Amino acid sequence: MTETVTDILPSIIEGIRDRKGRKITTVDMSDIDTAAARRFVICEGTSTQHVAAVADSIREYLLEHIGVKPYNYDGYGNSTWIVIDYGDTLVHVFQRETRDLYALEELWSDAVITDYPDED
Repeated sequence: MTETVTDILPSIIEGIRDRKGRKITTVDMSDIDTAAARRFVICEGTSTQHVAAVADSIREYLLEHIGVKPYNYDGYGNSTWIVIDYGDTLVHVFQRETRDLYALEELWSDAVITDYPDED
């Protein structure tokens, strides 16, 4: 029996945009053997409250629209960087300064990186 797997990326992006998350980037690491996950989705919020709201929106959107719950999540304590684990996809919601500090896109620069335009 073949199982159909729903690509969660469109729902993640909608969840981010629903709360006005900015600077959405995907990092496709599926061809990198040492990668921690197949894909990262990275975005930003403007404050700790906004980062938490964007992360909540992603989790709520995926559960409501495609019935998917994360395996785990962490970072709500200070909400400068929240990570949501969907198995082969890790979603990182940053404050801009924290995103700049860790520079995940540069760390995985050999991956396929796609930037999505902000919706105003």
